Amino acid sequence: MYDIRQIDELSVGDRVSVSKTITEADGAMYIAATGDFGPVHVDQDYAAGTRFGERLAPGILVAGICTSVLTAELVGTLGVSIRDSFWFTGAVRYGDTVTFDIWISARDVENRTVDGQASARNEDGIEVLRADATLKFPRKKGTS
Repeated sequence: MYDIRQIDELSVGDRVSVSKTITEADGAMYIAATGDFGPVHVDQDYAAGTRFGERLAPGILVAGICTSVLTAELVGTLGVSIRDSFWFTGAVRYGDTVTFDIWISARDVENRTVDGQASARNEDGIEVLRADATLKFPRKKGTS
């Protein structure tokens, strides 16, 4: 159900790589939930006239998948995100398979924080996202 890991179970250099195909359904659910009806995401005629030539998946959708991989696959679900930074370095089209490579770059047990970094690439090896984040872990029960 939940992947519970304490901060002292994590190490700098721990990493994970996960691939996901970004589907039309992913985009539709994100757009419906957020109201992000930007025409480059929903209007093929509009998108055809942009430098991309076709509709794109919302960047924040891709970033959200990245943060989900960080918690669900790498550090566990105890840490709460307190800082996220994203650089959208390339376009993600519906149907692209994106591979998220995520690693722990720093750990501060005293402050209960873990920093993660990520790079995501499409099936052609083109980087589409760079990210870094800080997660804060709860105090262990019985400590102040």
